[in-house]
Amino acid sequence: MNKRTNTTQSQEEQIITLRCSRCGRPITPKEAVQTPTGYRCPDCVQQQQKIFNTSRPLDFVWGFLIGAVLSLIGSVITSFIGFFTLLLAPAAGVGIAEAVRFVIKKRRSKRLFRIVTFGMILGGLPLIAINLFNLIVRLQVAAFNLFALLPLAYQVLYLVMAVPSAYYRLSGERRR
Repeated sequence: MNKRTNTTQSQEEQIITLRCSRCGRPITPKEAVQTPTGYRCPDCVQQQQKIFNTSRPLDFVWGFLIGAVLSLIGSVITSFIGFFTLLLAPAAGVGIAEAVRFVIKKRRSKRLFRIVTFGMILGGLPLIAINLFNLIVRLQVAAFNLFALLPLAYQVLYLVMAVPSAYYRLSGERRR
């Protein structure tokens, strides 16, 4: 019986040992959220996160449209620059992200960068579909050579390199 009460007391002491660094409310280690300034309760963390969501509903529409149109323009340019896509695609992604940030006046939201990323992917897909169709036609006509794969490869390379650079530029996340 003594062993059981000691276990219960140590659990109770563990429960009340933490306090929120912002409001001072007692919190358990399970519900504590570690921040750079100490542990906080879930309510204070949620209030802090609401501050960072400053976007308006029209920002999502503008972000999607700008991402899709500029990505389409970037994929058309990719058709002409060929190998230099390897060097310029990340810069194009950052440029698209900066254009979106300029139009929406640097407002931010967790969903906004995802919607812009989706728009960029949809903007780059039409030329990938056209190049894939051309490749299929060449296979049927027996006019296929390995150089016929290059336009499709450059379009895919553009999306693979530009989309993540725009995503990380808008989201503010850092890769570790």
